[in-house]
Order: sequence, then structure tokens, then C-alpha cells
Amino acid sequence: MTAFAPLPHPHTADGNLRRVGVEMEMADISLDTIADIIIDGFGGEQHRLSPFEQTITGTRFGDFQLELDSSLLKRREYLDYLESMGVTVDREAEPGTLERTLAEVAGLIVPHEVVAPPIPHDALPELDQLRARLRAAGARGTHASLVYAFGLQLNLELARQDVDSILRHLQAFLLLYDWLLEEAQTDLSRRLTPFVEPFPPGWGQRILQPDYAPDLERLIDDYLTDNPTRNRPLDMLPLFAHLSPGQIEAAPVEHHLIRPRPTFHYRLPDCRIDEPDWNLSVPWNGWVAVERLAEDPPRLAAMAHAYLNRPEETLVDKGRRWATQVSEWLRS
Repeated sequence: MTAFAPLPHPHTADGNLRRVGVEMEMADISLDTIADIIIDGFGGEQHRLSPFEQTITGTRFGDFQLELDSSLLKRREYLDYLESMGVTVDREAEPGTLERTLAEVAGLIVPHEVVAPPIPHDALPELDQLRARLRAAGARGTHASLVYAFGLQLNLELARQDVDSILRHLQAFLLLYDWLLEEAQTDLSRRLTPFVEPFPPGWGQRILQPDYAPDLERLIDDYLTDNPTRNRPLDMLPLFAHLSPGQIEAAPVEHHLIRPRPTFHYRLPDCRIDEPDWNLSVPWNGWVAVERLAEDPPRLAAMAHAYLNRPEETLVDKGRRWATQVSEWLRS
């Protein structure tokens, strides 16, 4: 198994180990089976909230959330949809009857999601053991079907929350984005979904300029101007909602989906849980490369200059050529 790369700054400003939350999407495995595996490995107690949602409380890491990842199903909006299509729905039927049937059918294309509680980042190998046991139980990931666009999300606590550090991480991510796509072999089905739409080129051009030095309020305003959505490969809205609640509350964004927290919400990776050569270190090490670049200002500035002065090419050729150049830089 590939080793988990160390963070350049493993602790928060108050000296605690940085924590990371992990979200994994998968298919062909039931919520009950997932729950049994979690309890066997980490302890805890299962609570079935509905055919679509469960919680596992009291594990040694905290509480896990398990769900069939579709707000349409969880909020029972499907009843209105079915009735609008002329389907007669017995809303007084035995609770759970229709939901259980829908859960079985929807589970073929709607992912089951495991949301782990925030854990110390040095405990990731233990969480990867859960990934291995889910794979052994039949869980399937992104590449198992053309219709699967399953993601792996990391929510990593920041080491520092000053605007200069945040900006450097955003710049580093933009510079490494094409390389991350190639390195992680991000599936086309994921690239075509609206959930991880790339940052607009104009915004990248703006924040990579050598004289761009905003305060926090301006950085957030600039971000919201071009990114009024959480559907970005690096979603900054949870962090910005934590740092400046008023700015995010006033913005036209998906407020009901944003949970303020001092984390980078890294949404780009696939969840390739059924592949024997993949484990949690793959997305983790990709993110660590971002942090290492962010902590190397001279290299960051040199790469930004090269990025801004790339020759004109087709978008695909430009991305691939840049990814190759980044690989050479990272090896040097």
C-alpha cells in the first residue's frame, strides 16, 4: 500500500493534530452491511432513521453517517414527482414500504455514502482498513460502470486561517489541478458532472497575478463573483462561511448544503473503492502536494508565472502539457 505522505504542517495553530473528515460514495453494498463493518471495526451502535439514512453512534472515532445520497429521496420529494407524472401514491401506506423499494432500485445508480467523523490525520490508515473491508464486501466505485460518478471527499482542517495562507493554497490548487486530474485518473463521468465544475479561467488568471494581495473580505467577494456555488473541485464555501458568515449568508449560494467549518473541502477525487491498486493514500497524497507547493512561495511564484504565460493551445492540449510540466517540477 502506498504510504500516506506527511503534511508540511501537521498541527493547527493551537498545537492539536489536524483532523480530516472523509466521505466515500459506492454502490452494490447495503447500508446494513456498511453499518455491520463499521461496528465490527470501530464499535458503536446502529440507528436506522429511514431506508435511506442511518447513523452509527459511539464509535471510537465518533459518529458515522450512512445514506443513500439523494436529497430527492431523503426529503420524500419523489412522492410529489411521482404524482405529477400521474402515478397514484398511497401516502397512508405502511411507513417505509415504498421507500424500501425505491432504495433498492435507486441504489443501482445513486451512491451509498459513508460520511466519517473528523479524525486525526495520522489515523487515516485505520480508516483505510474500513475501505478495504467494504471492498471485500462487494462495494463498487467510479470505474465499475459508465453511469457511476462516485466521489471521495476530504475535509481537512487548516493549519492556519490567515488570508495569505488561504490564498497560497488556492493558487497551489489551481496550478496543480491538471496534474491532479491526470495523476488520479479522474473518470470522465465525474468530469462531466456538475458537482466538480472547474474554476473559471478568469478567476484563476486573477488570483495568480503577482500583485494580487487581497484582504479576507475581498478574497471572499472575488471568489463569490466567479464561484457562487459549492460545485467546485475545491469548495471554499464551508471555510468562508466559518470565517465570514455574513458574506456567505448574503450570497446566492446553496445555503442549505453549506456547513461552516475550518476545512478545505476537497471534492475532486473519484472513489475507486473496488480497485486493488487504489486506497485512501491516493487522494490524500494529491492534496498533500497542494499543501507542499503552498508552503514554497518561490516555487509557487515561478509556477504561477509559467502558467500565466503558457502558449495558446487547445484546452485539452494545454491541460495535458501543463500536467506533464508540473510532474517534472514536482520530481525536481
